[in-house]
Amino acid sequence: MTESRFSTDVYARRIAAAAAAAGQAGLAGLIITPGYDLRYLVGSRAQTFERLTALVLPATGDPTIVVPRLELASLEGSAVPELGVAVRDWVDGEDPYAVVADAFGGGTPAVAVTDSMPALHLLPLAEVLGVVPVLATEVLRTLRMVKDPAEIDALRKAGAAIDRVHARVPEFLAPGRTEAQVAADIAEAIVAEGHSEVGFIIVGSGPHGADPHHECSERELQAGDIVVVDIGGPYDPGYNSDSTRTYSLGDPDPEVARQYAVLQRAQRAAVEVVRPGVTAEHVDATAREVLAAEGLAEAFVHRTGHGIGLSVHEEPYIVAGNALPLAEGMAFSVEPGIYFPGRWGARIEDIVIVTADGAESVNGRPHDLVVVPLP
Repeated sequence: MTESRFSTDVYARRIAAAAAAAGQAGLAGLIITPGYDLRYLVGSRAQTFERLTALVLPATGDPTIVVPRLELASLEGSAVPELGVAVRDWVDGEDPYAVVADAFGGGTPAVAVTDSMPALHLLPLAEVLGVVPVLATEVLRTLRMVKDPAEIDALRKAGAAIDRVHARVPEFLAPGRTEAQVAADIAEAIVAEGHSEVGFIIVGSGPHGADPHHECSERELQAGDIVVVDIGGPYDPGYNSDSTRTYSLGDPDPEVARQYAVLQRAQRAAVEVVRPGVTAEHVDATAREVLAAEGLAEAFVHRTGHGIGLSVHEEPYIVAGNALPLAEGMAFSVEPGIYFPGRWGARIEDIVIVTADGAESVNGRPHDLVVVPLP
């Protein structure tokens, strides 16, 4: 399927908010090259090449997009025409960095650039501007962290779509099938259930489940395996799903079932503590405390969660040391896991959205260890 985009009004509000934030930061404006920030601001899926494409967004005044003439088609489907953004195209032999400087009225303006800007553009831009730009991360992070109603609706739809995939996973799991075969079936299901493409697939069976970032292999599933399935991808208009469930081929060993039940309590406790004002690190600590009380602290080897939106991993990060207070509209994963190298692992992951008084999960599949009957 072809991804659409939000209404022009949504992008107009984002442009205005980004310009205002730049001004409040004491900047003359922002320079945004292709990537998630450009997509967020104007809905453009333009790509980065050796020829410069950049949105020039002054703190005061009208925005301009500088684009190679041969890449004008990359703006089709974006909100640029409806927003009335001035388009300044250029051809080989012209200096696009001088065009960017002119859009700020000359001089040596204090500007910020998107953190994905390649060095091949940053260095000549700094030379023309006469000043090394700062990163726009601090200017844009709050805007992108707090999702607007359109984004929240998109995340809900993505969550429902990946739930439908997880509902089908047990039919793909059987002794003798390889992780790669299971992953191929899941990939078909991800697209069939409405995603524009496959973002990632982890099928970690048996000892491979103890590697949180294992993808898939030619290992054959065996009776008694615990299988971690972590899957997701972009859903119209490009907002991502990400959900993990853990499966057992046949009835699990009683000790495995006991430890998994502890993990289930840890994930639930972390979700239940989410609300505005609670810090990101407190959510992380809540999951760890439940596991630590049962002697499983050392088995949890990664952060509790990450923000999600246009990018699968973005701020806020739910990790020790992040004292950021949560705010209504933030969206992130809650995904504690336990891992026993050489034996097995398990993880439970939902995407949650901070509400006025708690959290809404966009994933509704049960958190139980899913027992797949043996043939």
